[in-house]
Amino acid sequence: MGAEAAVVQESDPVREALEAGDARAAIALCARQYGASIGRLCMGWLGSQAEAEEAVQETLLAAFDGAAHYRGEGSVPAWLYGIARRVCARRVEVRGRRERQLRLVGSAPEHPDGADEQLSARRRGERLRLALEQLKPSERDAVVLRFEGGLSFREVGESCGIDEATARKRVSRALEKLRSTLVDA
Repeated sequence: MGAEAAVVQESDPVREALEAGDARAAIALCARQYGASIGRLCMGWLGSQAEAEEAVQETLLAAFDGAAHYRGEGSVPAWLYGIARRVCARRVEVRGRRERQLRLVGSAPEHPDGADEQLSARRRGERLRLALEQLKPSERDAVVLRFEGGLSFREVGESCGIDEATARKRVSRALEKLRSTLVDA
């Protein structure tokens, strides 16, 4: 057996459906395989579960609309996360134009013994969201794609339209700024 036989490429049903022009099947598979991770990614950017769920739906609809133009140059997750990144960026931009929403801490929980932990977790989440907002959009995109999306540096680069080395640099720079911001807070 030659070296060619040793390299077995795994089949990707999503890619196969996209290449066959079956957008409906491809997006249904995308929703099952990547829906939860896209949701976590959108939650990392948007900070609201309801808005993240809407962004996931919008991402999948945009993927369906763009399925005919899928070129297959990168991985399917990088393609989807790139769409999600643009959807979330638009939502953040629109939100920024509107007046800032007041976030209410909420009423006391029914189980007061967990109230301190809930409040502490909410405060940590808010500090992290504020720290992420202080990053440059390109750095925020890279770090969220890397850690919330679980993409490799190569896939982060594909998703952001940059090379792998630049993706590594952006993630490194973002982490350094986040550490500095969160330690000072």
